[in-house]
Amino acid sequence: MSLSNSETTIIGAIKNRWSARSFSEQAIAKNDLLTIIEAGTWAFSAMNEQPWQVIAAHKGTETYNKILSTLMPGNTPWAQHAAAFIVTIVRTTLSKDGITANGTAEHDLGAFNATMAIQGSAMGIITHPMGGFDKNKTKEIFNLSETQKPMAVIALGYLDSVDKLPEPYKTRELSPRVRKPINEIILGHE
Repeated sequence: MSLSNSETTIIGAIKNRWSARSFSEQAIAKNDLLTIIEAGTWAFSAMNEQPWQVIAAHKGTETYNKILSTLMPGNTPWAQHAAAFIVTIVRTTLSKDGITANGTAEHDLGAFNATMAIQGSAMGIITHPMGGFDKNKTKEIFNLSETQKPMAVIALGYLDSVDKLPEPYKTRELSPRVRKPINEIILGHE
């Protein structure tokens, strides 16, 4: 069976979402950042566990600088211009006893992160999730427990000109966005 991607039925907030690296100096209003985080809370989660937690910070704050200090060198040159950061953290155990492992916690956090990204896209706010950060340093700086696992740092801001980016980031920014054809990801369809 031949399948094709739908170019017309995917909503703009999903289709136009991308992980840009060029952020303007424009600040994100506190309420807008809280709206993006609250949108994430509407993601699905197994047993309605909602295993997500965040540390959010606006540029110019001590918490922002702490988060920036955890980024890997490949992310720092562009991410330092973001208007805000959100560290997303997953609770790895179930809330009923704090001991039993939550086997779907990371999956659910992914849904939380994606939902925030879609909300940000709908608001004209870029979200760029990064796995390139020091997770152990993050746990230490923010005094996280053994059952709190930092999974991503999300840089947020408004889009700026790609010309302000140094290489290799400028070239990456100008590269076409490509997605695998749907035929390559569907293993079965009737």
